[in-house]
Amino acid sequence: MRVVALIPAFNEADTIVQTLTAVAGLQLVDEIVVIDDGSQDATFVLASGCSLSKQVTVLQLGANQGKGAALNYGRHKVKGDVYLLIDADLGSTAGLAGALLEPVVRDQADMTIAHFGAVQSSSSAKMGFGIARHAASLGVKLLTGHEVVSPLSGQRAIKTQVLQAVGDFFAGFGVEVALTVGALHYGFRLSEIPLAMKHRALGRGPKGLWHRGRQFIQVLRALWHCWRKGWHL
Repeated sequence: MRVVALIPAFNEADTIVQTLTAVAGLQLVDEIVVIDDGSQDATFVLASGCSLSKQVTVLQLGANQGKGAALNYGRHKVKGDVYLLIDADLGSTAGLAGALLEPVVRDQADMTIAHFGAVQSSSSAKMGFGIARHAASLGVKLLTGHEVVSPLSGQRAIKTQVLQAVGDFFAGFGVEVALTVGALHYGFRLSEIPLAMKHRALGRGPKGLWHRGRQFIQVLRALWHCWRKGWHL
């Protein structure tokens, strides 16, 4: 069983090397694929220059196209039986992702989702208010009848059969919620796993509020996309 880690990255020069080093330490991972999504910093150069124990393929998009497009590009370029989705800002905590892979590789689940703890921020900045997450959870429940605590978590292990059933990743910040609804609609087994991962928080100032506002809109778009595809009760 070939396991490929997909790491979409946009302006993640501060954390990309640490994240890659942590993922390279996962025994079950065969290849790491970084998709540089039009970064304007040194993300591509740093990722390309990493010398690690695992094969690292670094792909580059000419312009920022969004997380879903970056994941699609990486998935279609490098084939695997299982894909591990990892955000580039996890740093050393990306090494905890082995717990996501084990149930999938052992055929105990078709997709696993990391459920972050109460302390998610890797800095002193505060996380958001949870509005987008609550909206996503409610949307998943209404469409599928299933309760999912972390529908927006980007840290997942997925069998390729799931992706073949649901099709390409949805564009934008709604990629995870659409993937969750699609997988449940087709009857795949999902498991949420508590992990003490941490990532960058944007705080509760104008930048953070702008980001979360865009995320909320993208979640609504993803839910509407699922409804239109017939992924509902």
